[in-house]
Amino acid sequence: MSSRTVFRTFICTAAWLLCTASVVWAQAPYPNRAIKLVSPIPPGGAPDLIARAIGYKLSTGLNQAVVIDTKVGSNGNIAAEFVARAPADGYTLLVGMDSLFVINPYLYAKGAVDVNKELIPIASLGSNQFVLSVNAALPVKTLPEFVAYVKKTSPPPAYASGGNGSQHHLTMEMLKARAGMDLLHVPYKGGAPATTATIGGETVAMFSGTSNSALIKAGKLKAIAVSSAQRLKEMPDVPTIAETYPGFDNSIWIGLFAPAGTPDAVVQRLRAEVAKALHASDLVEAFDKAGGIEPMITTPEELQARIKRDQAKYSKIIRDLGIKPD
Repeated sequence: MSSRTVFRTFICTAAWLLCTASVVWAQAPYPNRAIKLVSPIPPGGAPDLIARAIGYKLSTGLNQAVVIDTKVGSNGNIAAEFVARAPADGYTLLVGMDSLFVINPYLYAKGAVDVNKELIPIASLGSNQFVLSVNAALPVKTLPEFVAYVKKTSPPPAYASGGNGSQHHLTMEMLKARAGMDLLHVPYKGGAPATTATIGGETVAMFSGTSNSALIKAGKLKAIAVSSAQRLKEMPDVPTIAETYPGFDNSIWIGLFAPAGTPDAVVQRLRAEVAKALHASDLVEAFDKAGGIEPMITTPEELQARIKRDQAKYSKIIRDLGIKPD
């Protein structure tokens, strides 16, 4: 046998072994390697906190490493698009807030991901209420005092949000319209930098999730109202906005999503593990310590119905308030 023939035989054998290994790898039970959870919010925000808590439970239940990958920008569109374009194999998942799917499509002409076509909702994960917090030095203690302060301040004071078109942004715009006051919107790349700006006095106020409760307790921020219909268990002394403006109610939810085309067996496995995790006492405790986040347990049908209901709600709010991207 010539050296050339030996070389060709070696190359063919190597190629066959590589293909065989690839087939075996592809056919191995899911999951057989690390899973990536993509978060659209910087560390400290509710999606990030939930991603880390649920990631730990999934890594235990699936016996595989779960890695948190933060991709910030465009109110989450960058993270959502990254996941939507990823291989539909269950190894790249999105921990996404509701605004990605029920606000962005009506706010951005380009870049918003269609949750009905490009992603599969695997499961709801958690819900959170908004707290209207102000700079600790601001001379107000109540919502009526804050509204009066804003109305007499010229030029209008600035408020922070976690991004243009974010829930933080829309909730404040809803309050502005209801109270008849004017505030200058300053968008940041996530709730954490918006919080830093409000603590530092760059902005006077912000809406944030209850993940800021530790800062409120420490006196670095002053909570004056909550956006939920009922007072929060964690902050029973803080009034609801509805106590001043009846009917005001707004909250957020966060879910787990996979690229469209992900095999049903993989989706069902993930749903089963998420369901177990959300019923686990240690996860409930972790959510609570993260700022009063509550596990949100729904069926796939209930989650789909919630998405459609919120899309109708926020498309109307955006249209009525004339909100556009900066």
